[in-house]
Amino acid sequence: MSSVKELTYPHQGCEEIRMTAGPFKAEYRLLLAHPAGEAPPEGYPVIYALDGHAVFHTLAEAARLQTRKPHGYDPVLIVAVGYPSGEPFDMTRRCYDFTMPVPADTLPQRPDGTDWPEHGGADSFLELLEQEIMPLIAGRFPVDRKRQAIFGHSLGGLLVLHALFTRPALFSHYAAGSPSSWWGDYKVLKELDAFAAGYPSLELQRRLLITIGAEELEHMVEDAGNVYERLERLAAHGLEASLVNFAGENHVSVLPAALSRLLRFALEKQ
Repeated sequence: MSSVKELTYPHQGCEEIRMTAGPFKAEYRLLLAHPAGEAPPEGYPVIYALDGHAVFHTLAEAARLQTRKPHGYDPVLIVAVGYPSGEPFDMTRRCYDFTMPVPADTLPQRPDGTDWPEHGGADSFLELLEQEIMPLIAGRFPVDRKRQAIFGHSLGGLLVLHALFTRPALFSHYAAGSPSSWWGDYKVLKELDAFAAGYPSLELQRRLLITIGAEELEHMVEDAGNVYERLERLAAHGLEASLVNFAGENHVSVLPAALSRLLRFALEKQ
């Protein structure tokens, strides 16, 4: 007779931090994956990923594989920001955290006909990242402050663009997956124009990755290309922008491909 023993499956180097923070003292779940070995002399590069419960395990496993030596990238610290619900996409929380305040009449009707959840907390969320989450991580691990990346998908991609356009010094790498540029009648494009006008004087070297699935809604594909084309001219001033269109992928299936490309984007040394 066969012998069967049930064991919990340990995820090496993974842990969860629960914190209550922000202006409303909301609860967040930080899902961390960190290498077992010693950090490089300059510290670990860090990738902050939004919608933590949607992306954490895929990203952590991809990082574990792609940082294997002798040919892998430098070890990386993954910090995925999630919510107590544990849902891949907590619409109520993400709609507030990832969006800029806009008039309700600038938003499209939702597919199910319901009202949009409360929105407009993007700047509060970025303050939470900058003032509480990032210092917490830097206090626990040796981090390379010159190699800090942020990734978000859909509304999270919108948040990444908003972060670049309003806080370009906060991260070195900005990765916007399938960004919802349409939010608030394309408010983010107005931010882009202001950013483009002032960026040359900042003398910053920054990188932006935009990913999109070729089978996403036509306007999403066009919008991603439009953002990229409008930023190309800043290459001479230190902004390296790239656009990757994944053939055959839709708005959800594109995520694993985008996460794999994210690692190359964040960890390849220039």
